[in-house]
Amino acid sequence: MTTPVCTGASRAVAAPAGHRRYPSFSSYVRARGPVLLRTARSLTANPSDAEDLLQTALTKTYVAWERIEDHRALDGYVRRALVNTRTSQWRKRKVDEFACEELPEKEAAPAPDPAEQQSLHDAMWRAVLKLPDRQRAMVVLRYYEDLSEVQTAEVLGVSVGTVKSAVSRALRKLREDPELSPVR
Repeated sequence: MTTPVCTGASRAVAAPAGHRRYPSFSSYVRARGPVLLRTARSLTANPSDAEDLLQTALTKTYVAWERIEDHRALDGYVRRALVNTRTSQWRKRKVDEFACEELPEKEAAPAPDPAEQQSLHDAMWRAVLKLPDRQRAMVVLRYYEDLSEVQTAEVLGVSVGTVKSAVSRALRKLREDPELSPVR
């Protein structure tokens, strides 16, 4: 069982309270913890993974504390432990990629032409403007403002049934509009 050495990233990390075997290790971690955490963050994409990586590297350093002869080179030792640990994690990762003759991905649809989109948008608005005022108001509230049938009825002061029937007639007129025929 490993003994936790790092208590968090936002404050300086320290050895557990029950472990006072190496007071110099505790002072080293308090002094250099934030710098080492920045190094760990540069090795991973996720801040939580960086904390875990630093925790593991500091644990390895704690275990080897007596064998480290030059304590002036501790940063280098811990950085090497960070890199080695990260490399080991990367190598252990399971990769589920297999070579095959055909690509499994579907071809991406070509991006729509912005000019065509604008033309369609303009044609739709011209068709909506041809609707009677009441139907136009209901279509705009239902589909452009994204209100429910109940909300549309409340805003216009009509029944939900009136909204349903008026919107149905308006959509039928829009489907029959000759300017919108290329859309179908």
